[in-house]
Amino acid sequence: MKSIRLLACAALLAGSNACFAAAPLLKVSKSITIDAPATTVWAKAGNFAGLDQWHPAVEKDELISGKNNVAGAVRHLTLKGGGDIKEKLLRYSAKHRYYRYTIVEGALPVSDYHSKLSVKADGADKSIVTWSGTFKRKDTGAHPADDANDKTATDTIAGVYQSGLDNLKKLVEQK
Repeated sequence: MKSIRLLACAALLAGSNACFAAAPLLKVSKSITIDAPATTVWAKAGNFAGLDQWHPAVEKDELISGKNNVAGAVRHLTLKGGGDIKEKLLRYSAKHRYYRYTIVEGALPVSDYHSKLSVKADGADKSIVTWSGTFKRKDTGAHPADDANDKTATDTIAGVYQSGLDNLKKLVEQK
């Protein structure tokens, strides 16, 4: 009888693990070196309600709740070509030049999204900007469509980060 109970428990646990494994936690991290002091780069990238000033996909960044650069603030991003995203600031440190935020709702093919943008000095006249995030695909079911799978989610976020970082570098390094 104990063997049957053990097998039944093992089957239940295996089934519950399969549900969690259906949508694994995904990660993307992109970094870029910019030929400018960290204070200069942070002045451009460190404004939570200023993503439209340097990300080429963002048409408008509007603070809709809270105080800018204070945890709890919510921004509404209007994307070029259509689409909207609402993001909530979780933590902000001007001293350490980073902020963390989460997507509240939006057009991206992800769920449970948390991200960090940071600027670190690399000597006196160089900076390393890192944009990283963890998330799950938007369709967390066991069999997502091709446009809602792990690869789509990861490729989309990697593209968002890379295009933003490339444009930030271009803007800051312009003489």
